Amino acid sequence: MVIHTFAFRWKPNVTDEQRQRVIASIRSLQGRIPGLEGTWVGANFSPRSHGYELGGVMKFADRAALDAYARHPAHQELLAWLMPLILPMEVDFEP
Repeated sequence: MVIHTFAFRWKPNVTDEQRQRVIASIRSLQGRIPGLEGTWVGANFSPRSHGYELGGVMKFADRAALDAYARHPAHQELLAWLMPLILPMEVDFEP
């Protein structure tokens, strides 16, 4: 099992509608990408967030599934319009 975590800072002028689209689009990857076993994402409410306003966790079967996710067309399509909106950070680990 591999856990993929991410957090986003929004770039200036990102709208609430865009933020909601990001959450819905990330959730919609579940069931479309082989080896993606769980997806949780939402607005961050922690007072210790250092400016990261959205966070998420994905559970993958193994490292190969995580690697395949990175190249999957559905993920690439999301990244094409998402990356101009965010300053991301990611952490991946095997528990």
